[in-house]
Amino acid sequence: MMECDAKLLQKAIDWASFAHEGQRDKVGMPYILHPLAVMLSLPAYDVMGRIVAVLHDVVEDTGLTLDHLSKWLPPHLVEAIDAMSKRKGEELETYWARVKANPIALRVKRADIAHNTSPERLDMLDERTRERLKKKYGKALAFLNS
Repeated sequence: MMECDAKLLQKAIDWASFAHEGQRDKVGMPYILHPLAVMLSLPAYDVMGRIVAVLHDVVEDTGLTLDHLSKWLPPHLVEAIDAMSKRKGEELETYWARVKANPIALRVKRADIAHNTSPERLDMLDERTRERLKKKYGKALAFLNS
C-alpha cells in the first residue's frame, strides 16, 4: 500500500469512528464495529474499497455529508459512497441499480451484505428480525448479481 493510500485509509477510519461515536447496532454493540468488519473483509490491496467500506454508512446514518467528504476524498470515492447511500423514500431497486453501476460500491455492498447476514450476527437477533433481514438481503444479492 502506498503511503498516501495508508494515510487516506487512516483518515477514513478516524472520520467513521468520530461519526458513529455513541451509535449502537441492533444488538447493542458499538456501531463502528460493522463498518470496520466490512472494511477488513475486503482484500488488503483493495484500499479504495476499504476506504469506502469504513465510510459506507456515514452519509445515511450520521451528520456527515458528501460535501464534507468531498473536501478530502478523491471524487471517485465520494461517488462510491454516494452510490452506497440510500435516499429517504427511495425504492430499493433504484438504490440497488445505483450500487450496481459503481464497481467500488458493488464490491463494498456485497461485503456489507455478507457481514449483515453472517451467522454470528444473525444468531444475535430475534427470529422475526433474522428472517426479515435474510429475505431483504437475499433480494438485494439476487439483483446485484443479475
